[in-house]
Amino acid sequence: MITKKELLECAKASFTKFGSKRITLDELAKTLGISKKTIYVHFKNKETLVNKSVASLINDYKLDINEIVKNNSNDDILTIILIYKRGFEYLRYFKPSFIFGLKKYYPHAYTTFDNFRKELSYSTILNLLNSAKEKGLILPSVNVKLITELYFLRVESIAFSSNNLFTTYDSKTILDHLIVHNLKAITVDSYSNSYF
Repeated sequence: MITKKELLECAKASFTKFGSKRITLDELAKTLGISKKTIYVHFKNKETLVNKSVASLINDYKLDINEIVKNNSNDDILTIILIYKRGFEYLRYFKPSFIFGLKKYYPHAYTTFDNFRKELSYSTILNLLNSAKEKGLILPSVNVKLITELYFLRVESIAFSSNNLFTTYDSKTILDHLIVHNLKAITVDSYSNSYF
């Protein structure tokens, strides 16, 4: 019998690739070679499966973020770049309808995603920017909270606007233009890292 973890991993891959609304439980069961009843053994309904899938995706990314922060604690600017580099590796495989479909059809899952997005921006990124500013790496006139709101809070909305930028540009180009160049513009001339 399939495990709950295996089912969740397949659901995450299917939902992000095709959109959570488009994939039915029948299709998911067929992909896994199980009956739909088996899905109900592990999850009450599709909404619960979508909610758990989003929570699991976020948890995976949080683990990556914690590792990045731990391994780059002496360079706050580089840490931000690496966090988004990893995030873009996740987003590259997301169909835009996955995130937009959450908002429309699965509000609880979207709230989980939105809370994570805000936590990442207003906690992790803002704290790193404040730390970099305290160390004298960011120009004194820069309002780091405003920078956070302008450049980091809605990254996925920009990347998935009218068309999916990940289908037009490679991840490095998107990282450079959405993250690196904006960070470079606010840092002091004496600061540099391998991305600058």
